[in-house]
Amino acid sequence: MPTFLFDEIVFGPVKSRRLGSSLGINLLPVKQKYCNFNCLYCECGLTDKNYVKYKADLPARTEIAARLNTFLADYLKRGKQIDTVTFAGNGEPTLHPEFPEIIDDTITISRKYYPEAKIAVLSNATLISNEKIFNALHKVDYNILKLDSALEETVRIMNCPLGNFSVEKLVRNLKKFTSGLTLQTLFVRGTYQGTPFDNTTDHEISEWLKLLDQIRPELVMVYTIARDTPIESIERISEKSLNEIAERVKQLGLAVSVSA
Repeated sequence: MPTFLFDEIVFGPVKSRRLGSSLGINLLPVKQKYCNFNCLYCECGLTDKNYVKYKADLPARTEIAARLNTFLADYLKRGKQIDTVTFAGNGEPTLHPEFPEIIDDTITISRKYYPEAKIAVLSNATLISNEKIFNALHKVDYNILKLDSALEETVRIMNCPLGNFSVEKLVRNLKKFTSGLTLQTLFVRGTYQGTPFDNTTDHEISEWLKLLDQIRPELVMVYTIARDTPIESIERISEKSLNEIAERVKQLGLAVSVSA
């Protein structure tokens, strides 16, 4: 099925239900997905397992800062509003080797033009064991981090980690966040290479809820696919089912949002 890549370093803004007018920053190649996950539902398509060879195509810190500064200065002159500057794009933003410094640059530049704007990062959370990345994420307002399943085997099928990965290690590091943590879970079912997967079963949800109770994020985002996916066998989950999952999250005393 058709998928797409962001073709700019700075893109948008787009209207987001939670983030308002959200300006995107893509730290990754504009012609190639760059990610250490290979999620079957990713709107950017599947990851080339040799993705590391595209490292030379990552935009430089100075270029990112210059693009952001130019955009925000012009946007402010036009009287336009920006609520959030969001790190998203064509893969995993924390893979950029200058990610911590880029966060510092972004905070400084954003405050210059839009002092009330928030900073958000969409991440698969695989690199939060890196102290520099963890500390950088603690400087932003919204860390929207992925946890699609509590079960290792489901993560292996749905997210297809390309390097060393452990749900136990991920949860241990997520528990270290003291503020600004949103856990984002995408619910789907389907079959890949003859293996079925479904992270909405009662067992899946029960184990996932146990981890949420340990992590205690400020918000849990429950959603399903909304765009084309690279694997045609993937099935979106009904709004009714998502709301039922959300109700179980609320019973833990956690805030939850649903996007169907």
